[in-house]
Amino acid sequence: MLKVGIVDDRQIDLDKVIGIASQMEGVEIIFATTSAEEAYEQIKKEEINLLIADIEMPHLSGYELADIIHSHALHIHVIFVTGNSGYAVHAFEINVHDYIMKPYTKDRLTTSIDRIIEKTKQAEITGRIYIKNKNDIHIVLKKDIIFIERTGRSTTIHTKNRAVKTYQTLKELEGELRERDFIRSHRSFIINIHYIKNFSLYAKNSFVVTFEGIEEKAMITKDKVDFLQENYF
Repeated sequence: MLKVGIVDDRQIDLDKVIGIASQMEGVEIIFATTSAEEAYEQIKKEEINLLIADIEMPHLSGYELADIIHSHALHIHVIFVTGNSGYAVHAFEINVHDYIMKPYTKDRLTTSIDRIIEKTKQAEITGRIYIKNKNDIHIVLKKDIIFIERTGRSTTIHTKNRAVKTYQTLKELEGELRERDFIRSHRSFIINIHYIKNFSLYAKNSFVVTFEGIEEKAMITKDKVDFLQENYF
């Protein structure tokens, strides 16, 4: 399911995008607003795959929203739907997926969204990691990884269904995981943010992390908790 956020300060233009996107199979509208500031707050707390935005809006522009997404390495596609062609070159410098000029046809927008849906499907198919363990190679779906722990010379990958041990280092595994979903929470842990249930104070600058679905726990530093609160939750 492609999760979509929409922002346009003109209600009539917002309604047009909502009307088109809501009729597409495989699309779920998470938020739709005329306020760029509200869109920014929603991006921080909601998981979306696509932001459809006007560019010129009061206080905070669609270009600034896209720049935030780009600079924070968030895995969110952006489609600009705008009446201003002046930002086109700069838009593609920050990896904007598409730049659609108003007025536009229904097919123009649906074709662009369909391309993202296809990209997302391909990403899901290849969303796996190969774990080497002596003479064996375990194939683990990235979405099933809850957290990874380094203890001594070995590493344990805790998933929804099992725990897999390997001698691969956290640094080696970290390079294969999407930055938006996984963070290096502590020198000995990588955690999947989507399974976090609770933070409990452990010491002045660290917390214990509990997760949905398993009893095992991880550690996270205070700096990383602050980072998560500011950029994710």
